Amino acid sequence: MPKRKSILILGRGAMGSMFRQLLADRHDIATWHRSLDDQDPQSLEALARDRDLVVFALPAQPHDRLARRINAHIGPSTVCLSIAKGVDEQARTPAEIFSDTLGRDRHWGLVYGPMIARDLSEGHTGFAVLAGNSRPARDMAGLFSDTPLYLDTDDDLTGAAWSVVLKNVYVPLLGATDELKMGDNIRGFVIYEAVHELESIMTDLGGRADTARGPAGMGDLITSATSQSSHHRTIGAELAAGRSDKIAAGGEYIRSEGVHTARRVREHDTVEMGRYPLFDLACDFLTGPLDLETELDQYFKRRFRRVPTS
Repeated sequence: MPKRKSILILGRGAMGSMFRQLLADRHDIATWHRSLDDQDPQSLEALARDRDLVVFALPAQPHDRLARRINAHIGPSTVCLSIAKGVDEQARTPAEIFSDTLGRDRHWGLVYGPMIARDLSEGHTGFAVLAGNSRPARDMAGLFSDTPLYLDTDDDLTGAAWSVVLKNVYVPLLGATDELKMGDNIRGFVIYEAVHELESIMTDLGGRADTARGPAGMGDLITSATSQSSHHRTIGAELAAGRSDKIAAGGEYIRSEGVHTARRVREHDTVEMGRYPLFDLACDFLTGPLDLETELDQYFKRRFRRVPTS
């Protein structure tokens, strides 16, 4: 059994609560959330002091601010892990934010994969990859050895971060095609096309293509695209049904990370426009009104050369 650790979980949403449930029997857990600052502006710094592990179970946007606040208070062996699947206003992934704020001398990593919070909270099995910048970071996978969450480990931080972030741009397409009752065959083909594009995008961004086929890429994409409790799948269904007024666009909420990512990667030219046509279509769908059935039909015709590509 792993040695008892002192753990701080940032965020009390579904993911933060799930991680607390998984680890509370074997480790000492504290939870921080924004409302605690109203009671004590130094609550985060005090709670972070000399923890073995800090879990960032909240969106990407506040990562920079919170990492800077705790950096002087955590010990040299403290590991910071993020489960965020979005980017901040500068289009930085959690990996890039940690690299900028914590640096190479700190231990940090990412936990991504098919790990729907509801399933794990109900005792069902989940799977993920822990991509870490150091051996101590990757060794944190051992904390979950007696839980239903099974973890691989890897060092491809760029590939893991961008696979899971960009996956959330594709997933709403699947929710939309289901809402529009376009058929099971389209779902399977769109998943295939998305993974194929993700492999190429990963190499463009400096990661490994095989990471796009792993838990953070294909594994999480298929799970999010087919789970009834997936926020990103639901966003696609709502957009297809004309319920765009329900879409949170600020990027402060996990459910809107795909929408926020589509806007930021376009703004910062993270993914070259015109090179990945399905990704372009997904961004267009998330960022403005679009007749998805017509656009997908045209995509299929161009893809199979039934119309001129010009």
